[in-house]
Amino acid sequence: MEPSLNDIDDMIVHEKMQAALEYHNEAWADGMADGIEPEIIADTAIVQALRETIRRHGEKGAEALLDSLRERMLGGEFSPNRTLQ
Repeated sequence: MEPSLNDIDDMIVHEKMQAALEYHNEAWADGMADGIEPEIIADTAIVQALRETIRRHGEKGAEALLDSLRERMLGGEFSPNRTLQ
C-alpha cells in the first residue's frame, strides 16, 4: 500500500521538525560554549518564537498556542523525567 499525500505531508513536516530541533540544539550548544547561561538562551528562544508567532498568526493565534503549551506542560509532556511507554 502506497502512502497517501497526507502521509507524505506528515512525514515531510516530521523531517523538518527534526532538522529544526537539530539547529536549535546546535545553537544552544554554541551559546553554552560561549558562556551564556541556559536560562538566558531559553528566554530568548521563547521570546523570538512568540514574536514570530504573533507576526504570522496575530496575538489571538499566539494566545491559542500558549494555552495549548500550558496544557501540554501541565500534562507532563515537556518534563525531563517523563518516560514514554
